[in-house]
Amino acid sequence: MNATKDPASVLFIGQLPETVDFSDPALPPGFDAAKIQAGIASGMQQMADRGWNADLLLVQPDISAATAEVQRQLLASHYDCVVIGGGLRIPAKSLLLFEALINAVHRAAPDAAIAFNTSPQDTADAAARWLKVG
Repeated sequence: MNATKDPASVLFIGQLPETVDFSDPALPPGFDAAKIQAGIASGMQQMADRGWNADLLLVQPDISAATAEVQRQLLASHYDCVVIGGGLRIPAKSLLLFEALINAVHRAAPDAAIAFNTSPQDTADAAARWLKVG
């Protein structure tokens, strides 16, 4: 956790919107790639408005590729908190990918808090639950 006056650093991990299976009944009706992109933009802006350094990593629904991308990003930068989006954890068919990403975060950034949003728009609130910014 960031106990100094330095801005908090957050990594927001989500699935590339154009790769989401919108026919999955676990997703809200009417959800589409444009709504996800708008939500992501809103969440990223909210984190910037809080003065945080926030990065976005959108991954493909491929376990080995996504895991490698997450590990590469986490080893390249320090993050106080990693937020994993609902699109990666809500659909039951994403369980193995979600599990792999949690373990990738745990290995590559063991000191980072892990948070979960309910939608892209509440990503900043999810991170704020775990960040203690001076």
